[in-house]
Amino acid sequence: MNLRSYARAAGVLLLLSAIFGGLGEAYIPSKLIVAGNAAATASNIRASDFLFRLGFATYLVEGICDVAVALVFYVLLRPVRKELALLSAFFGLVSTATFAVCEFFYLAVLLVLKDAAYMQSFSPDQRNTLAMLLLKAYGLGGGAFLAFYGCASLIRGYLMFRSGYLPKFLGILLALAGACFVVKTATLVLAPAYSSDILLLPMFLAILAMTFWFLFRPVDASTAQVLL
Repeated sequence: MNLRSYARAAGVLLLLSAIFGGLGEAYIPSKLIVAGNAAATASNIRASDFLFRLGFATYLVEGICDVAVALVFYVLLRPVRKELALLSAFFGLVSTATFAVCEFFYLAVLLVLKDAAYMQSFSPDQRNTLAMLLLKAYGLGGGAFLAFYGCASLIRGYLMFRSGYLPKFLGILLALAGACFVVKTATLVLAPAYSSDILLLPMFLAILAMTFWFLFRPVDASTAQVLL
């Protein structure tokens, strides 16, 4: 594959990751989780077992895409500075692995709410509360994932800006989005009251812009070959 083909692959993978990530991390949880109400949340999950499992399945697709994205961006950005491109790939893989751990807290909710013999020692209220606790742990762990993904995005943005064959505005936007992800994690850990979801907006815009560019605009592969 040449760089143009890798760019197209990046666009497809980013699009799939955004679609399935939006379903699994935003849409499906919003249909099931009632903030501050463990009983209502547990009731929704029991009534919509398949939808809850679908949330995990969508993550699996997103995770597969993110692993592939790490490789594709490494190839795309390697001509600029190989060691930084490799470092961004490592950060990307660690972020995917970190979120994978968080997803197991999500899936474990089904074990808690299941009417199995090993759960009979817990009262219904205790099981509901434990399920909510697991969902909270899933959410907090997802905040840690943002730091690693943010570092990967910062490096990728810098390399895009310096590349000469990818638009500088994409590099600036992606680097800004990465910085916002890092700040989001820092505030979540150190000052939760200031951890605003507005910090997630630049990444949404960056992924949207990159997806469009990689799918519909050509990459100046000749410049990259000179760098190689």
